[in-house]
Amino acid sequence: MHEVAGPQARKSFSRLWYGGLAAAVVAALVAIAGFLIINGILGIDVLAPTDTAPADTAGIAGYAVASAIAALLATALLQLLILAGTPRQRVFFSSIMLLLTLIVVVLPLSAKADTDSRIATAVLNLAIGLAITATLSAVAQRD
Repeated sequence: MHEVAGPQARKSFSRLWYGGLAAAVVAALVAIAGFLIINGILGIDVLAPTDTAPADTAGIAGYAVASAIAALLATALLQLLILAGTPRQRVFFSSIMLLLTLIVVVLPLSAKADTDSRIATAVLNLAIGLAITATLSAVAQRD
């Protein structure tokens, strides 16, 4: 994305936020699909984001909502980088997002829970983080 003035800037940021909304939907669907595969098919508990207890069925909605919110926050980060005139915005955005993804992958691995749940939750978090990073990087590349 390039920094532009006036109506063109509004159009670019509208496109960015529509892309952010689409990324939020993708992230929520990745969370739901991953949760259903891990818990429903493989029979492994997904750890709740707030503690080391297994998430119950309501955890699907919580994971989906948290994933969508993460995508919207990532969109805000991308817009901030653009507005600040950060050089190579996509590089910095991708770097920040990959480091944040690494953090949410490591968190369940360090939890006191069974190994299968820790690994499955880490893989789910990785898939969500990569989906958000990839979709928003593509949105940023378009402009």
